[in-house]
Amino acid sequence: MYSFVLTNSIKKETRNLAVICQSLAAQIKDPLLQLWLCHYSIVSVNTPNTPIVENLFLTNTCRYLVERRWYEQWKEYVVTGDQNSSSFPGQIDNTELFEELDSYHLKERLVENEDFVLIPAEAWRNLLAWYGMVDDQPALERKVVDLPSTVKIEVYPVEIFLCLHSNMENVVTAQFSHTIQKVMMKQFDVVEGAETRLWMKSSDTCCERLRNVNVNVLDSSLSSGMTVIMEMRNEDGTWPSSRPQIMNSVEEQESYRGQPGVCGLTNLGNTCFMNSALQCLSNTPPLTEYFLQSAYLEELNFTNPLGMKGEIAEAYADVIKQMWSGRHYSVVPRLFKTKVGHFASQFLGYQQHDSQELLSFLLDGLHEDLNRVKNKEYIELRDADGRPDQEVAEEAWHNHQRRNNSVIVDTFHGLFKSTLVCPECRKVSVTFDPFCYLSVPLPVSKDRVMEVFFVYLDPVAKPVQMVVADVFNHRFYKIYHADESLSCILDRDDIFVYELSSGSVEEEEGDEVVLALYLRERSHYRDSGSGSSSCGTSLFGHPLLMAVPRVQCSRNALYHLFLQRLGASGEVRAGCSTKDSASASCSAGASAGVPTNSQQGAGLQQQQPCHTEEEEEKGECPPQTNERQAKRKGYQARRRKLLFSIHAVNSNGTTERGMGEDGSAFSFSSQPYVAIDWDPDMKKKCYNENEAEKYVKHQSMEVPHQQTTVQLQECIELFTTVEILEEENPWYCPICKKHQLATKKLDLWSLPEVLIIHLKRFSYTKYSREKLDIIVDFPLRLVISCLSFTPPSRYDLIAVSNHYGGLRDGHYTSYARNKDNGQWYYFDDNKVTYAREEQIVTNAAYLLFYHRQDKIRQPTLPPPSDSSSSPTQPANVTSHKHDGMERAISCVNMETD
Repeated sequence: MYSFVLTNSIKKETRNLAVICQSLAAQIKDPLLQLWLCHYSIVSVNTPNTPIVENLFLTNTCRYLVERRWYEQWKEYVVTGDQNSSSFPGQIDNTELFEELDSYHLKERLVENEDFVLIPAEAWRNLLAWYGMVDDQPALERKVVDLPSTVKIEVYPVEIFLCLHSNMENVVTAQFSHTIQKVMMKQFDVVEGAETRLWMKSSDTCCERLRNVNVNVLDSSLSSGMTVIMEMRNEDGTWPSSRPQIMNSVEEQESYRGQPGVCGLTNLGNTCFMNSALQCLSNTPPLTEYFLQSAYLEELNFTNPLGMKGEIAEAYADVIKQMWSGRHYSVVPRLFKTKVGHFASQFLGYQQHDSQELLSFLLDGLHEDLNRVKNKEYIELRDADGRPDQEVAEEAWHNHQRRNNSVIVDTFHGLFKSTLVCPECRKVSVTFDPFCYLSVPLPVSKDRVMEVFFVYLDPVAKPVQMVVADVFNHRFYKIYHADESLSCILDRDDIFVYELSSGSVEEEEGDEVVLALYLRERSHYRDSGSGSSSCGTSLFGHPLLMAVPRVQCSRNALYHLFLQRLGASGEVRAGCSTKDSASASCSAGASAGVPTNSQQGAGLQQQQPCHTEEEEEKGECPPQTNERQAKRKGYQARRRKLLFSIHAVNSNGTTERGMGEDGSAFSFSSQPYVAIDWDPDMKKKCYNENEAEKYVKHQSMEVPHQQTTVQLQECIELFTTVEILEEENPWYCPICKKHQLATKKLDLWSLPEVLIIHLKRFSYTKYSREKLDIIVDFPLRLVISCLSFTPPSRYDLIAVSNHYGGLRDGHYTSYARNKDNGQWYYFDDNKVTYAREEQIVTNAAYLLFYHRQDKIRQPTLPPPSDSSSSPTQPANVTSHKHDGMERAISCVNMETD
């Protein structure tokens, strides 16, 4: 009977008998009992029917192959207990498992428990120590591969070919199932710490990146016969297999040595928004040092369903390492742009975008690609329920880090305190939410300056009735009603205000109707596409609004009213009339029975009128004249050539139907639109385009617009003021059991190492879009307090993203402070120039980057001695004077993309 004391390496709660046997075998001096215990451990491993054995099977990382016939003889020897028996197995002999004894390749299609058995590593070491190996045969070690649902021992390792990118001829054959990178670095004597990447080559033309270099051969989908190529990053941050385009010749690039980080980014076509955001992040020290030190390689998360399989992080790392190599004037971020568009379809193509939106996507993508949490657990959030804020905040931050833990969280994430109050039951709900940046509103004055074009009837009389309309592309985009808000009008809109004699747009059934009048020019060619004999037309000039009595809505009356209005404004040249008629015939205006002279001295030629129809009715014309007039009346009507024709159209200016030739009144059922069509020759002869485009600037246009300046602290205070939730986003009150428009207040609880402040210059509402160009006076050194009972945080400004222009077009640039020499630079795509601190605060500032002072590392290099020239292109810099101050950023290109 044996009595044993377990060693400290075996825990008391261990119920795995095979492990116990292996431990006891090391303590027992009796060889026969040692053999029996070793045999039991082998049998246990090869009988995976119990949880005990499965636990052992999972904990060991390798197995050894032993030829089954030798194993059966050894088992008989152990069971009989006769050490002098003829069943003594002798040395371990695996000869029957090999195809050739020279190469020691295994035979094909060997079957477990028929040709060989698998034994654990501890048992193998004991057997090897007791019996040895025949003829120095190699140990047949095989790795245990942990698959998602089971484990597998790879009996036949994958045979692959290994080589370096720099020497593709030197190919080494290797068989293994473990990770590849360490084996290749050892095989090819690659310096430890060198950054490498692997490519899988399955054919002469197909190569694929092996992104996760820590996976084993099975997980990487490698199969026998494939080639794995290793390449090492160049000193300039590029890779030999994909050297990027550069802004200068190869010879200049090889010899160039500049300040790391002072590097431009090529505009690929409306990508200034991306370049601006990248420059700001590039000059954020903790994030850049993290990538330059290749710390990201150990934290790439390839299994995160919310991530991008590490591709965004790798693409960003490539850009940063090239920019900070000191070997480039400018690099082309084409691969990075492609990756961004691949994972965020809104950035596909080459349209202009918002740098803040790109920054938000990039920070989120980097976080998910580098998230240290591989399996996110479900966490049920709790309300404060009266608990102290400090306790609730610590719980919220702990829960956040249980699911989100990355360099982005370490650097950019802070904590909000959100307080909701129910308007009915006064229930108070307090939660703490993480944030990555602050989006602060800008205080906006309620006064608004708008430019309008006023079209008057009488420049002397005071206007009585006016109508406001938005004119776009020679047509009315919208005719506004009197009760509509000014918020419906955008700053970019061309607003016309028309004076009317009386009436309004709403009076469709009254005595007057407001006609919308378009000007069109007929084409010389027939509109063959419409299938009709009519000519094509095109709009020109500015449309008009006119109040017309309903009784005068006939062709003849409208013709004269329109002609009178155009003549009054000078659009119809003086002297234009129907000269095709006989010398005694009436002018076009007189034929309608209204005098042709302009009421305001405008341009219709005054003529001696012939005898009109009214004179004929009164008998005032001589008899011979009456007789002659009667005979020629029909002939003159046929020969009369009008300046233009009138047609009813829709709001787009497309003809719907022609006006009646009989002169009868036309009935309008909705907002009436009419067009007058000019023959090209008649338009050229009688329409004065120069006069039509003239306008007089009112004295109010000469008053300079005073630009408003607000303090950054005002924006932050406005961000933390109490507001009422919008109807689209109510809060569910657990006491009232319904959704409520509660009051909400946000407070800053804790602040991150790098604070990003987004100035909300772009205002998007249901009715309007505008950009606020007010100057936000932000300090270079910011002191900001929060509610976490800590001293105020002190920050230094390190970068600014600027936006110039309006909503339709614009250009992004950036200011940034280099972490190595402390010098400020101005980045405008591929151009980089020196900058001074007093130049940074402008009305173009859009994103502000602040670094907490207690985390700032002092510059390791002195500032450049000459800051008056470009750091990368000294020959191209000139100086300009602006408002009496010399501008060092003279080569800034303010053109839009």
